[in-house]
Amino acid sequence: MLTLKVIRENPEFVIERLAVKNFDAKKLVAEIAVLDDDRKALQNKLDNCLALQKQKANAIGAAMKAGNKAEAEALKVEVAALKAESVLLQEESEINAKELQNMVVLLPNLPYKLVPEGKGAEDNLVVKMGNTIPELGPNAQAHWDLAKKLDIIDFDLGVKITGAGFPVYKGKGARLQRALINFFLDRNTAAGYLEVEPPVMVNEASGFGTGQIPDKEGQMYHATADNFYMVPTAEVPVTNIFRDVILADKDFPVKMTAYTPCFRREAGSYGKDVRGLNRLHQFDKVEIVRVERPEDSYAALDEMVAHVESLVKDLGLPYRILRLCGGDMSFTSAITYDFEVYSAAQGRWLEISSVSNFESYQANRLKLRYKDADGKTQLAHTLNGSSLALPRVVAALLENNQKDGRIVIPEVLRPYTGFDEI
Repeated sequence: MLTLKVIRENPEFVIERLAVKNFDAKKLVAEIAVLDDDRKALQNKLDNCLALQKQKANAIGAAMKAGNKAEAEALKVEVAALKAESVLLQEESEINAKELQNMVVLLPNLPYKLVPEGKGAEDNLVVKMGNTIPELGPNAQAHWDLAKKLDIIDFDLGVKITGAGFPVYKGKGARLQRALINFFLDRNTAAGYLEVEPPVMVNEASGFGTGQIPDKEGQMYHATADNFYMVPTAEVPVTNIFRDVILADKDFPVKMTAYTPCFRREAGSYGKDVRGLNRLHQFDKVEIVRVERPEDSYAALDEMVAHVESLVKDLGLPYRILRLCGGDMSFTSAITYDFEVYSAAQGRWLEISSVSNFESYQANRLKLRYKDADGKTQLAHTLNGSSLALPRVVAALLENNQKDGRIVIPEVLRPYTGFDEI
């Protein structure tokens, strides 16, 4: 969440930047200012009440020592009244603090200066394209038909076992999944990312820490008996490793990678664009997460974008990198680059990765801080990126590499699959 200091010291700047995300912050910023003024007034009253209480308590001892019992008894009555008043003021302050936080978390992160204005996906800026789009013959098939024909992914069986959006991978399809996961993890660890295997269920505090709560509860699967959430991405458990942590300056850079299955309800997603592997409720993804000093976070973002690009490039998939406009960005991101691969049989671009800098927005929720070279405690910056999400990568690999009824496996994957075609 945004810091109260930024909101109070730069209200017009906050309103102006959030307009780029098509978010009207005027009313909310004004209400936050009123609550914050109330907070200061309550704290001042409480401080004065506690100071007077201490003064009167000290006077009781002096009165008793002087043998003035009546004065001491009168002072005890005053101290009791001040104690009761301080309890009420403390309770009022806690209610105010909760209301204030509930309002502050409703403000999205401020978009970085490079974020273009726009309403939606059509206004995103293409910053780079790579690899060649293959020319498929007239008999080219979409991945769902190829998967059925080759018996490597069974969508109907997934419906039987669970429901739509939960496919069953079989034989070389399952092996391809495992190969991609290992390929991505190996490349990430070679680039200096520490591999971790986190839980795939998180508590509410973790969901709040990375910004899924309150915002995306409706998209997460919720185990209500234990109040746990299935992870929508490994970003959530990995970033929360550093919740309530104060890092030393020497600890940077923090670079971590993890594979997890991911779970998203994707409520309201219908139509041809969600067919096959295009949109699932359970899918595999490898993630990279970084924690950086503020002055280093944008250089780190560039490194992450280049790293993800190297993965897509080596898989031979035609790709493009987009800088998202304000209207298409997430609530928590300061800037996001999306990677899309071209699905030749479907004739459309499929998103496979988002790489984002959250600046101090998540860190403020997480209370993730570090001590700088001068020993001063500062909020760190957090970043994350998909490297990569598997379903649409698999869809594009199947469709783009189909040849004479076979699927040709990219060379970089063959040591992992153990076969060069399906």
